[in-house]
Amino acid sequence: MQRFKASLKTSIEAWLDASCVCCQQQLAIAQHGICSRCRREIKRFAYCGSCGTELAFDTLHCGKCLTDPPPWQRLVTISHFQPPLSDLIHTFKFHRQFQLDRTLARLLLLAVKQAQRAHDLPLPEVLLPVPLHPLRQWQRGYNQATLLARWLSHWLQIPCDDRLLQRIRYTRAQRALSGKQRRNNLKKAFAINPKISEIHYRSVAIIDDVITTGATMAELCRLLQKCGITQIQVWCLCRT
Repeated sequence: MQRFKASLKTSIEAWLDASCVCCQQQLAIAQHGICSRCRREIKRFAYCGSCGTELAFDTLHCGKCLTDPPPWQRLVTISHFQPPLSDLIHTFKFHRQFQLDRTLARLLLLAVKQAQRAHDLPLPEVLLPVPLHPLRQWQRGYNQATLLARWLSHWLQIPCDDRLLQRIRYTRAQRALSGKQRRNNLKKAFAINPKISEIHYRSVAIIDDVITTGATMAELCRLLQKCGITQIQVWCLCRT
């Protein structure tokens, strides 16, 4: 919460400066954080509302997910992992530029609104950020998924629960691993918080920055399904 408050303060200060986070040009609408020209450079695409596969037009299910459905029911994404969005995400995660959370969260909010129109997306009961291991969160200084989720919670008036899911095993970074290695790397890495005795949620959205193989989401879906949660959405900045 301290990071969220600090980001809110930094964002207010940034509004006074009112420059685009990409090109540094003066903004017409300071709250957006990114100018219209740079935002147009983030290439949107039509995709399957279930698995996120790029398609010629938006649809809820594609042939791929009908034959091999993902462990979640809905997926929302902004774009592919390419500049300028990939540059913003990298700076946000690895260079302590946590004040980018508001700009990135707003782009994801627009993607959610678009999915409501294109895929008839129902909003969930709660937002669940993907947890970091305490050591990695200490090293980074914040959990980027939690910062995104808190802005979305604020705008959509949906609770954000950052206590339910825990990362209990410190694992290798996923970036350099193959799909099989990622799955093995994540075995028994997550758990439901044992201090929470009863879970009332039936519809949730898991929030993360980048989805690659989906191994992290699959592991979290398995945990949530064991708790009786039947409707799981995945909201991410990028689907690679």
